[in-house]
Amino acid sequence: MEERLQKILAHAGIAARRKCETLIADGRVRVNGEIVTALGTKVDPERDRILVNGKPIHVEKKTYIVLHKPRGYLSDLDEMRGKPLAVELVPATERLYAAGRLDVNSEGLLLLTNDGELAHRITHPRFEHEKEYLVLVAGEPDATWFAQLLKGVWFEGERLRAIRVEPAARQQRFGAAERGQAWIKIVLREGKKRQIRNMCALVGHPALRLIRTRIGEIDLGALPVGKWRELTAREVRALHTNLATRKK
Repeated sequence: MEERLQKILAHAGIAARRKCETLIADGRVRVNGEIVTALGTKVDPERDRILVNGKPIHVEKKTYIVLHKPRGYLSDLDEMRGKPLAVELVPATERLYAAGRLDVNSEGLLLLTNDGELAHRITHPRFEHEKEYLVLVAGEPDATWFAQLLKGVWFEGERLRAIRVEPAARQQRFGAAERGQAWIKIVLREGKKRQIRNMCALVGHPALRLIRTRIGEIDLGALPVGKWRELTAREVRALHTNLATRKK
């Protein structure tokens, strides 16, 4: 896949992107034997031979992993300290990071990648990428409660809302709802910190468990807790296609 040359150099760890632009402008970068000085030139790191100061660069292979994050694991070190990192469950040689966090007490689908641009587009609200959650709540919500979540609730000056909310079966593969509990499905296009937990608490039915089951067309499926798989080529194409469409 073609990308801008300065972005590829930065991703390979040559230097920050601005410094990479200077290297290109100074004629210190060759692509397939030819000096390239035009910023924004697009190349394919898997097909083209790229040299900086006469030395070939090493670009990490783009990697896309679906992990079923267990409760008690961090999706990002910035969240807190003293807990294990979800990324440590995947024995990858590439530097992976989460495209969309799950808090330490939440479970389910965590997308790990080294594709920074894709990760940004998945998590940024502007691209309206759907994220689906199965939530076990205290009490048994009625139609008014569902309507409140669709209309939105105010929290710290922001309106938090779902685009879809519906009841789910009492028996789920993650466990059964006990008396005085209910499973519900919530779909968001945002992803504010602790959004679902705050929404549910504000309308009187706190979340007891929260499991992300889908991001866009990527589904958790029957993947066991703590296990992972690579995205298929079709799934990667679908992500890129969907994001490109949203961008327009």
